[in-house]
Amino acid sequence: MNANTSRQDSAEWDQDAQLLSQTARDLPTGRHQFHRERMMAQIQQLQESQQDERTTGTATSRTRRLRLPRPAFALPALAAAVAVAAAVVAGVVMNDGGGVEDTGVATGPALTTDFGTATTKGAPQLLDRISLAAAEGGHPTVKPGQYIYVESKTAGSFLKTVDDKTTLVGEELHRRQVWNSPDGTKGWLIDPAVNDSPEGETLSLPDEQGNTPEQSLNHPSYDYLAKLTTDPDKLLSTIYKETEGQGNSPDQQAFATIGDLLGESYPPAELYSALFRTAAKIPGVGVVEDAVDAVGRHGVAVARLDETSGQREEWIFDRKTHVFLGARIVQVKKNTGVDALMKPGTVVHTSAVLNRAVVDGIKQTPSQAG
Repeated sequence: MNANTSRQDSAEWDQDAQLLSQTARDLPTGRHQFHRERMMAQIQQLQESQQDERTTGTATSRTRRLRLPRPAFALPALAAAVAVAAAVVAGVVMNDGGGVEDTGVATGPALTTDFGTATTKGAPQLLDRISLAAAEGGHPTVKPGQYIYVESKTAGSFLKTVDDKTTLVGEELHRRQVWNSPDGTKGWLIDPAVNDSPEGETLSLPDEQGNTPEQSLNHPSYDYLAKLTTDPDKLLSTIYKETEGQGNSPDQQAFATIGDLLGESYPPAELYSALFRTAAKIPGVGVVEDAVDAVGRHGVAVARLDETSGQREEWIFDRKTHVFLGARIVQVKKNTGVDALMKPGTVVHTSAVLNRAVVDGIKQTPSQAG
C-alpha cells in the first residue's frame, strides 16, 4: 500500500467522520444496527491488514474490500459510509496505530436453518388476516415526553476475512434495547454489537457533528409515521417514490422498507394495519408455512425473495393471533465466488421482538413503569 493513502489532515478527518455519522443515521434503526456491526467488523479486519503491511513493508496480493452480507440493501448513503469508513480506518492506523473496537459480541459457527419453500398462493388472504388482527389490537398513542421502547434478541452470519482467508461466521444471539421519542430527536440504544458499554449510547439529535437527519421512511419517527396516508395504493406509491434507486429492485426495497417499520418502530394503529394491505400489493410476496424467529418461536411468514442476492426476507407471525414475532433473512440460492461460502440455509440475520411498549422515561422499561 502506498503510504500516502493513509495521510489525512484534520479537516479531512472531520469531514469524513461527519459524513460517516450522517449516513449511518440515515439508515432505519434496526437495519442501521445490522449493517453497522457488520461494517465495524470489516473495518477492524481492514485495519489489521493495514497494520500488517506497515509492519512487514509489503502489501497484500489481493485488494481488500469492505463486505456487507446483505447486498439487497445497497443504499447510496451506505456505499458512501463504507468508502468513508475505509478512509477513517486509514487515518486511525496513521495517527495512533490503534484499532477499531470490537463489537463485543462473540462469533462462532454460522447460523443455519431449514428454510422450506415459499408460495404466492394465499399471501393476500394471510396479509388481510394480519391486517385485521392489527386493527383489532390497536396501538397506544405516544405523547410528547414519552418513549417508544422495543426489546429484541438478534443474531446473524457474515463473511470474515483474516490473513487473506475468508470464512463464514455466526454472531452470538444478544439482547437489544432501544428507546425513541415520538419526534425522533431523543433516544437511547443498548446493544453489545454496537457499543461495548453496558450503559449503551445516545441516539439523541443533533448528533456529535451537529447533524439532524431529515425525517423519511429510512429514518422515521412516530410523528412522521402519523402523517403518512393509510390508503394502501397511495402509501405504496409513497414508498416507491422515497426509496427510488435503493436496493436491488423497487419491489424488494418496498418490501424491505415495510419490514423495517415492523421491527423497531411503533406505527399508529391505522397505519400499522395499512402496512400489511400495502405489502399485499407488492409483486412476488409469498408465504412460508413454517419459519422460526431468533428465540425459536415458530410461526407463518410473509416473505419475498431478492433474485439478485438470493436472500429471502421473512416477517414471522404467530399462526393463531397473527401478532408479529420477528424477522429473518435467509440465503436460499447459491452464490458464486467468495459469496458461495454463504450457502443456502444460512441465516444472514434473525430477530425476535420480546417487548414493545410506550414508557415515560428514557432507559425506563415497562416493568419499571408506575
